[in-house]
Amino acid sequence: MSTVNPRRWWALGVLATAQFMVIMDTSIIGVALPEMQRDLGFSPGDLQWVFNAYVIAFGGLLLLGGRLSDLLGARRVFTAGWVVLLAGSVVAAAAQSAWVEVLGRAVQGAGGALIAPASMTLLMMLFAHEPRELGKAMALYGAAAPAGGTAGVFLGGVFTEWLSWPWVFIIYIPIGLATLAATGILPAVAPRRGAVDLLGAVTVTAGLALAVFAVVRAPETGWGSAETLLELAAAAALLTLFLLIQKKSREPLMPLGIWRVPRLAPANLAMTLLGAAWIPMWYFLNLYLQQVLGYGAFASGAALLPMTVLLMIFMTAITSRLLARFGARPLIGGGLLVLAAGLLWLSAVEPTGSFLVDVLPASLVAALGMSLAYIPAMMAALSSAPQEQAGLASGIVNTTYQVGSALGLAALTALATTQGADRLGDLSALTDGFGAAFLAAAAIAAVGGLAAFATIRREQPAADGSAAGSKEGVSESAAA
Repeated sequence: MSTVNPRRWWALGVLATAQFMVIMDTSIIGVALPEMQRDLGFSPGDLQWVFNAYVIAFGGLLLLGGRLSDLLGARRVFTAGWVVLLAGSVVAAAAQSAWVEVLGRAVQGAGGALIAPASMTLLMMLFAHEPRELGKAMALYGAAAPAGGTAGVFLGGVFTEWLSWPWVFIIYIPIGLATLAATGILPAVAPRRGAVDLLGAVTVTAGLALAVFAVVRAPETGWGSAETLLELAAAAALLTLFLLIQKKSREPLMPLGIWRVPRLAPANLAMTLLGAAWIPMWYFLNLYLQQVLGYGAFASGAALLPMTVLLMIFMTAITSRLLARFGARPLIGGGLLVLAAGLLWLSAVEPTGSFLVDVLPASLVAALGMSLAYIPAMMAALSSAPQEQAGLASGIVNTTYQVGSALGLAALTALATTQGADRLGDLSALTDGFGAAFLAAAAIAAVGGLAAFATIRREQPAADGSAAGSKEGVSESAAA
């Protein structure tokens, strides 16, 4: 019988802070992007690398972070992740050129890739002794994600409007140092023997980065040009090599047999398309508010607060109850279709539009769809995996979401650029470009919703109204 850690709730506070900061890192920069573009000389097409550098490093290295956590001990990897994240924050805050900024963001992403899987491992170690406590801990830990997204939008506006954009990175330094000082209350685990699949980590990260790079540059070089086709072929070759390495390795980052687990592949497909639709919406909505409607950084952040507050309320208080009552399939499929409806509404934005008419209602519909789909898709992937592979399943589903985010943003930025989103000052052209991106994101979300209904296995309702046939006790405990 495992010993109950008397400081487990304090330790949960440290882990929830880590989750809060990792998610805030993806939202806090959105409002600051136009200022960074002006100060650092980003082109409209290259500006997305401030986001994508983080996402590629984070998504590409998550599996490696999980493996290192297993081998070296979760607390050691958690601590190392914060050191790396702090280093990246210093570089990003001090950057005087676009490429240094992108480098700092990539280092931040690498730190996040160490922190996220180690945090989940530590949480399971602290609370696995009692399912009800685990459910409460998961609910609190999960609430840190939408809270981080909300705080990131608001703080990004505050810092950019009244201080300067480097403060969106400087804020990590005092919080990171405080978190490092508190890691002593986390449980320590002795390292164990095993190999690290560094070649697999390098090939999957390089393949993803090259694919995004090719898509970003395609409008400039031409989609059918030899350069673009060679880059895409090289990316496909690297990702194929990664799969071959996983098949041959005795200790792979991602044992391919896990894909035989029911619902894992459909849930990950849903997460990929959810990221590919949601993140571009967030990115282009920020740009529309500032570059077309003329909002300042603080006003833009405040304009997105209703959407993020709705996300936080639904994800923490409502979605888990719906999941226990109806199961994952209708929420994932329905949520993606609701997201598609909100994006379709946003695609009708006008150069002379207003926040109350063109942005607020459509963004709330989109946020409702996201909040309905995200947690059920995550739980469908995790609950279907054997307990001994729960960490691997968590790493995979986080990776697919980040990969979808990066590739979706790259593709829709390329589309928006061809439709006029690179013509700063021309409000009609900018709006045409952003509208095209919203419309394409709506199509992605709609495909995801239909695919979820077609591929995710229907659960049989149990006598108490919960979903039977899946291990969704965590959500049911959280909802209780």
